[in-house]
Amino acid sequence: MLVATLLDPARLDRPDTLIRRDPFPFMIAHGQLPEQLRADLGHDFPKYSGAGFFPYDEQECGPSIRALVAAITSPAFASAVGAKLGIDNLGQYPTLVTICRHLNKRHGTIHTDSKSKIATALIYLNSSWHDTSDGCLRFLAKIDDIDATIAPEVKPLYGEFVIFKRADNSFHGHLPYEGERRVVQVAWLTSEEEKLRKTQRGIATRFFKKIAGGLDRKFGAGRDRNAAHRD
Repeated sequence: MLVATLLDPARLDRPDTLIRRDPFPFMIAHGQLPEQLRADLGHDFPKYSGAGFFPYDEQECGPSIRALVAAITSPAFASAVGAKLGIDNLGQYPTLVTICRHLNKRHGTIHTDSKSKIATALIYLNSSWHDTSDGCLRFLAKIDDIDATIAPEVKPLYGEFVIFKRADNSFHGHLPYEGERRVVQVAWLTSEEEKLRKTQRGIATRFFKKIAGGLDRKFGAGRDRNAAHRD
């Protein structure tokens, strides 16, 4: 499998790609994955039992997911998407890849991302989505209003791609959702030290969820639709 066939920067120039610089830089691009690889990517997706984002481990993924991670973290692709947002040489920064298969209702509260992130991208891999807004990504004007959208919400369907530059007002989140929601996320970080810290925290969180996943699910069951945290 050619990595270049998975994510081609030329696809970003589709007429329906949305790029904004205000109130913070972001891009929403549709149809960014080849249709002929849909089955392979579905088959090779890691079979996590817990909910949330977990650090990428190539041993848990099949060959097409490994190729997707290689493509989305390549310096050439990073620099191409970074240029769309006004970020020079995004490919120079260390990357942290996390993958999610399931969410519970605790996830998706409004936040900006931490200051250790330069930019964050997500590529969605769900073959279908229900006919509601639950679990659909929203870019927002305010930290306390999930309905203060600044762009059409993004259904997490196969091939949908978003990237945004982290800022003090890069508010985003989604309505409470529980169930399968497949996504690969890459963050470009300020340093290797931050990558190590976040990776270690992710491993510890995954271990905790293995022994107390029910508590995590119970804690988030009644969260407010406008719930937020700063990073």
